[in-house]
Amino acid sequence: MEKNASGMSLLSQIESPCQVKNFSLHQLQELAQEIRDRIITTVAQTGGHLAPSLGVVELSIALHYVFDAASDRIIWDVGHQAYAHKLLTGRQAQFSTLRQYGGLSGFPKRSESRYDAFGTGHSGTSISAALGMTVAQNLKQSPARAIAVIGDGSMTGGMAFEAMNHAGDLAKNLIIVLNDNEMSISPNVGAVSSLLSRKLSGKTIMYLKRGIEDFLRSVPGIGPNIVQILRRSVDSLISFFTPGMLFQAFEIHYIGPINGHRIDRLIETFQMARNVDGPVLIHVITQKGKGYGPAEKDPTSFHGLGAFDIATGKSLSSGKGLSYTKVFGLTMKKLADANPKLVGITAAMLQGTGLECFAETYPDRFFDVGIAEQHAVTFAAGLAAEGLKPVVAIYSTFMQRAYDQILHDVCLQNLPVVFALDRGGIVGDDGPTHHGVFDLSFLRTIPNMVLMSPKDENELQHMLKTALDYNGPAAVRYPRGNGLGVELDEELHSIPIGKGEVLREGKDVLIIAIGSTVSGAMEAATRLEADGIDAAVINARFVKPLDRDLILHWAEKTGRIISVEENVLQGGFGSAILELLQEESLFPKGFKRLGVPDEFLPQGPQALLRNLYGIDADAIENAAHQLLDSHHGKMLHAIGQTARR
Repeated sequence: MEKNASGMSLLSQIESPCQVKNFSLHQLQELAQEIRDRIITTVAQTGGHLAPSLGVVELSIALHYVFDAASDRIIWDVGHQAYAHKLLTGRQAQFSTLRQYGGLSGFPKRSESRYDAFGTGHSGTSISAALGMTVAQNLKQSPARAIAVIGDGSMTGGMAFEAMNHAGDLAKNLIIVLNDNEMSISPNVGAVSSLLSRKLSGKTIMYLKRGIEDFLRSVPGIGPNIVQILRRSVDSLISFFTPGMLFQAFEIHYIGPINGHRIDRLIETFQMARNVDGPVLIHVITQKGKGYGPAEKDPTSFHGLGAFDIATGKSLSSGKGLSYTKVFGLTMKKLADANPKLVGITAAMLQGTGLECFAETYPDRFFDVGIAEQHAVTFAAGLAAEGLKPVVAIYSTFMQRAYDQILHDVCLQNLPVVFALDRGGIVGDDGPTHHGVFDLSFLRTIPNMVLMSPKDENELQHMLKTALDYNGPAAVRYPRGNGLGVELDEELHSIPIGKGEVLREGKDVLIIAIGSTVSGAMEAATRLEADGIDAAVINARFVKPLDRDLILHWAEKTGRIISVEENVLQGGFGSAILELLQEESLFPKGFKRLGVPDEFLPQGPQALLRNLYGIDADAIENAAHQLLDSHHGKMLHAIGQTARR
């Protein structure tokens, strides 16, 4: 590492991004290596999105070298590639807290830094946001520029194309950087195409072109026609030698492809882009995982991961039992063996959803549609309309993007589409953009939808069988991480729709739990028994339809009810139970709803967040004491409130 006279590394000298402008090209290259080393050592401890951030180190440096992040707006699409940006914008001292509770977010966050122009976490939003900022700057008569950095497959999403269509129509000075790491577009890479597009975008050529256009416009009659011919000729020449034809069709000027690891080329190109009138797209070729061998060889596995050993690249996770994702994948394969109509669909999350084995075994029945959740759902509706049984596997947080398609294209037509909602509930270190705590609320309000959540990994496989056998829309929601380690039944069976189960009988209080909260309910009931409290526990299984008879019977028998869900309280599972009791004019002596409050949850370990927000065994035990007016329970409640403050 290059150091100054005091022995400081280059990275440690940077307190604000403007200081990058003072470095020589050689120093910038040294800085890139320092940043890579820092990202690797930190993510090895905290986990995170390693390969995406390693691929954009030089790109990040060049952006801050050319643009002024204090006034210009740099918007990182998805945001999981913004680690170098964080290091360059005054967050070095906190970088070791990346993705930790109370630490730096793994994504850009407006409240975290003035240099985080827009909060991201879901893909395909950068061009729309940057265009909005560009128009706002124009209205304010500000010379500041907005730069959208998009890639990692985000260009497969429809929203990006909607934004480009609008950008071409508005003809504002928007800059789009396409970070192409072969997860988005297969490039036509070559020295000739790169040289041509850069030369045709140079300052001298651009000024000459503008001068000729202005002169020709002044010639009566023939001016406008010749101007159009000139413009189309130049655009056609660029498109012929480069992969820019698509963007030219949107009336977006194309520059590239550019080597994304050549800082000098990047700086030159970004400086050129400032001279382009109207929207411009710079096509940058990068290598995902650049600078770390294991990530270069397997960028998909190193896209996002937990703590790992740097020397070997192997995970340091010591979790027990199969993950819910793994069980889902195994069950899909088993179900597909028996049902030739079963089709698997995901949105750029083959490994993330556990469908590798299914895809390898049945390639003709597997479809990865890219980052296009809306299309995935309506595509599945089309398959179902023709008699197939599609299973759409998408993370809960991303399924939010397809709400209208679920409602209008699937449920309104009562089509038998199965939704496998992975990462339901609290997901941990990825934070508020990724917690899947809204699905029970927004799905249970849709007519024709059957909504269920398993208490463990064995029940998950039976619920998938249940959903597949059901002749209508059905969603199975399950958590992130390892299961409880229970034994998996060899034979799969359907669960009667809308039927819960009594796991424990009792007379003093009724605990009705759903999904991942069932194990905490059972633990709390065991503790309560030691205190002389007899708690009944119901595994509801279904959020919709509820097991009316079972719930009403035990509610009347105990008189005191606790509902537990890893979901927002508004409109969720507990609300459904309250609605049922009101409809039947059954008013218990006491009712406590435990779930996520009306706020966005921060990042942090799942167990910690469940404890802080009162949806674990401790919270259930305390709620029971409160309902029974226990002095002990009041003390526990006071202690818990103090700890949370």
